Amino acid sequence: MKSHLSSNFEDDYESLMLLYCWWRSAAKFSEAAKFKVELPNVSTLTPTLRLLREMERLALMAREGLSEIRQKLVSYRPGDFWVPTGGIKKEDMDIPPVITILLVGFSGSGKSSLVNLMYSVLGRSGLIPFARTSTESFSKSTTTKFMEEHNVLRSMQTGFCVYDSRGLDYDLLGECLEQVSDWMINGVHHNQMCLRTGDNPVSDQDESSEVGSSSKFAVRRVNCAMVVVNIAEMFKSLKKGDWKPLESTRELFRCPALKKCNENPTLIMTHGDLLSTEERIKMRQTVCKYLGISEITGVYDIVCLTEYGFLADESDPVTSYALSEAVYRALLISDRGHIPKKKLLDWILLLLSLLMCYLAAFFAFLAHFFSKLGQRNKLIF
Repeated sequence: MKSHLSSNFEDDYESLMLLYCWWRSAAKFSEAAKFKVELPNVSTLTPTLRLLREMERLALMAREGLSEIRQKLVSYRPGDFWVPTGGIKKEDMDIPPVITILLVGFSGSGKSSLVNLMYSVLGRSGLIPFARTSTESFSKSTTTKFMEEHNVLRSMQTGFCVYDSRGLDYDLLGECLEQVSDWMINGVHHNQMCLRTGDNPVSDQDESSEVGSSSKFAVRRVNCAMVVVNIAEMFKSLKKGDWKPLESTRELFRCPALKKCNENPTLIMTHGDLLSTEERIKMRQTVCKYLGISEITGVYDIVCLTEYGFLADESDPVTSYALSEAVYRALLISDRGHIPKKKLLDWILLLLSLLMCYLAAFFAFLAHFFSKLGQRNKLIF
């Protein structure tokens, strides 16, 4: 009886994998299928074969690894992935109580849908949407102008949170990049207002609400960023000869403030299910080549919404595992980026340095003043 149930489970799982392993319909997949019996020389593989090999890795890991990696995320506490370096102990590192992952991307890229998928996969919330998406009828609601903090694990003892930011604007790229840099450098907080040129004037009620939120919610230091890209929209733009979305995405991805520990931000590609298999593979290669990164490292193709507009639940094991691995990778990078705590001696040296700077500026002013005074006296006599 047990073996019969096990056999049924194997058959169901295999049929499920055939349904969601979209890349297996690619023209070159038959060549990539030989990887199961032969160990290829990776250096000789074409970009397409490397990509197919990476997708097969995710499919293989999804079966046994999803529960394990999800358990690691649930039990994660800030600093768990920190590795001792430079002879400094973990207790001497400045580790925040909660690791913060920031989602950035242009309007319609799928950030809010990605947050909803995190709730579904990691928080076991099923198909309950927590974040408002741009596809909803109230996309112009004022809530789109605020930062939103999400506890995607729905746990009182979570070790990380995810921030859904306001969508960036292609026509205000410079201003948007400055705003992103400000988030990365000065931190973010829940209900933080994100105003830009052309927005409606803030009413007194909204302004007082913003001041109130600043005092009530903790400011989070951003530890890692994920850049979310709608490759279906980008494909349509490139087909029309419009390179603006791709060029703007490169400017965002190369923003110096987004780099942590010399690592590029994680790249999340969404809405790929709206393309054919060959178009989906080609777009991933095109975007990665234009950004100057590998198509298999730190890049994830994630289906956020199904064709009916619902969240993709755990019936898609590949998407679930890819999403979990992306979050896991973000936490690894975050724990590598912690800095040593400031000690009393460090503060004393900082104060002395500031004092010396002020004294130098004061004496420079005196020298300039008396020099001018001396020249004036020479002219009089």
